[in-house]
Amino acid sequence: MSQTAIDPLSDADAAAPRLECYPTRPNPPQLVPGRPDRDWMDAFAARHPYRCLPLSMANTTGWDILCPFGFEAEWDGSLGAESIRFFPDDDATLFEHFAVSHFTHGVLTFHVGWLFRTPPGWALRCAGSPNRFKHGIAPLEGLVETDWLPYPFTMNWRFTAPGRVRFEKDEPFCFIQPVQHHLVEAFQPVGAPLDAESDLGRQYEAWKAVRSDFNTRLANGDPEAAKQAWQRYYFRGEFPDPAAPRPESHVNKRRLAGLPDLPAPPPPPAPQPQPLFSAMDYTALDLSPGGSPRKP
Repeated sequence: MSQTAIDPLSDADAAAPRLECYPTRPNPPQLVPGRPDRDWMDAFAARHPYRCLPLSMANTTGWDILCPFGFEAEWDGSLGAESIRFFPDDDATLFEHFAVSHFTHGVLTFHVGWLFRTPPGWALRCAGSPNRFKHGIAPLEGLVETDWLPYPFTMNWRFTAPGRVRFEKDEPFCFIQPVQHHLVEAFQPVGAPLDAESDLGRQYEAWKAVRSDFNTRLANGDPEAAKQAWQRYYFRGEFPDPAAPRPESHVNKRRLAGLPDLPAPPPPPAPQPQPLFSAMDYTALDLSPGGSPRKP
């Protein structure tokens, strides 16, 4: 069975896992690497939430799919498909192919506009953009086996209360993240006491002592602690014990590849010139005087 071609990678990139993206509609929604910023994080004094590296890393460990235009949706609280009404902006095109009420019970369904293919053993976790909230509606999450699926999935949100919500143009409506989901089944949770004499135990006790001392000095108005403002051990990938080497696996910024521009579709075949006169089988003609065409 043939499959739509994807441009081959260079030899240097041949070993890299590929997220193959096949558009299922003209001008599909934009796919971009996850962005670290959030409005509610910006609103904090001194943008304090950005000091929490796990937040920023979660925000950027995957790709956002963006709304191609703005629209509003209103749920009246009943359970039928007709209970959600849509109000697209004036520039919305083919809106009925993007957002619909299909599953009833206050579920708003998005067509993502892409068919994704992942390497064997890899699936896509599909959810709302991490740490991004919308009053009145919440994203549903799914794990899709895109290593074999030959058709696209939908992204769904469910109203949490009757009312009207708005999605802006370029607002993420879906977040995709590749996951080697079969490996999760190989994990075995194991409980063990934290031995104070082990390396982990010593590092934990050192962290407790340093953390307690810093918080005490900060609460007492110590100028040096106030100037430091916060401890950066995790952000920098450092242990509280300065003699311990830094972990080589630490990452404090995610750099995902963007989706290159789609190649132009192949032009339609050029029309073949037609002869001025149609071909005729002269052997089927009786050219004698008064003759008529012979039947083959």
